[in-house]
Amino acid sequence: MRTGPGEVSVIPPTEAPTGSGADLPRGTPDPAPAGFRTSTITRSARWDALLLWFGSRAGILVSTLLGVALGEYVDKWRQWDVVLFTTIAEHGYDGDPGKPHDPGLPAFFPGLPLLMRLVHLVVPDWTAAGLLISLISGAVAMVTLARLAEMEGANGWMAVLALLLFPTAVFLTAGYSESLFLAFAIPAWLAARQGHWPRAAILAAGGSCVRITGLFLAVALIVEFSLRRQSPRRAGWLLLPPAPLVAYSAYHYSRSGDWLAWQHAQEAGWGRTFAWPWEAWETSWRSAMGSGDFAVGFRMEIVGAMVTVCALVWLLVLRRWSEVLYVGAQGAALLTSAYYLSIPRSLLLCFPLWVLVAKVTTRRPWVMALYTLLLGPLMLLHAALFFNGGWAG
Repeated sequence: MRTGPGEVSVIPPTEAPTGSGADLPRGTPDPAPAGFRTSTITRSARWDALLLWFGSRAGILVSTLLGVALGEYVDKWRQWDVVLFTTIAEHGYDGDPGKPHDPGLPAFFPGLPLLMRLVHLVVPDWTAAGLLISLISGAVAMVTLARLAEMEGANGWMAVLALLLFPTAVFLTAGYSESLFLAFAIPAWLAARQGHWPRAAILAAGGSCVRITGLFLAVALIVEFSLRRQSPRRAGWLLLPPAPLVAYSAYHYSRSGDWLAWQHAQEAGWGRTFAWPWEAWETSWRSAMGSGDFAVGFRMEIVGAMVTVCALVWLLVLRRWSEVLYVGAQGAALLTSAYYLSIPRSLLLCFPLWVLVAKVTTRRPWVMALYTLLLGPLMLLHAALFFNGGWAG
């Protein structure tokens, strides 16, 4: 079985988004006060986030090197989709000419492979290039996640810690696309909240180069733009984020005559066809009740599906409509697949969830202590599974 394919300045009064906080739905922060609030605490948030990120990466490095030679460290990260990203970066979408053609390669968007190809100019090992990209982009994502949480009045470091302790957080370090996507998506959302729509659109376009999730972010930005009652003259920027998807589809059309090659690659490589939600649940539940390693994996998927639904309900109750759309579109795509696949890993991309967790734990620190005690060991277990070639989400 294979895995699925899967960021502040003070806002001057003249640049503040139009419409007052009273005009926005409950749960949507007033952009101007939020911008001024972050200006006094951004430096602390930045260093807290970087300390947590690099400290946790150093911990993974030390634990992985125990009993292993330094040269074998990189080999331990060459698992699952890392191999596929490396194949695209090295050989393109035709794959390795010395191996059978892999029909699933177009399912992976070109953002990460292109960047790996660039980094490879100075880093000879392809896997190490992917690790370096995730290390740097993860730092960007953690800093902006902390700033986004502090705009909501929460402790930024708690949002970062909640994300880093999530069981599938190992994929933020591996040569996967999660960290790179978050390095575009979270700064894009932060820029939108501050009313910097050109910056938000450009960053969101970067996210669309990395994952199909960028399309969900693009639509969520349109809703956020509407809720904030921005001038229609600025709406043209919102056409930019979907452009990479169009370009990528056109690229594959020129090769194969298929505009939806990336979608059909998921069907050919992983059997991910459309199914009604109850059918997907039934198939996944039946697989989870079996035996063997993959039965455990499907149980993880079911838990991930339940967390996704709970996060969506939470956002609905708070009437955070743009974030509902972002999380809901991603959840709908995963919950209507023939079977559940990579749902726990996709939760890493649900940055609104980590902001909400930070808001709760800021008011009730004991919740973070309990969260750490329960999920910290699971995160370490999943990391060990990944290093040993097991299914980790």
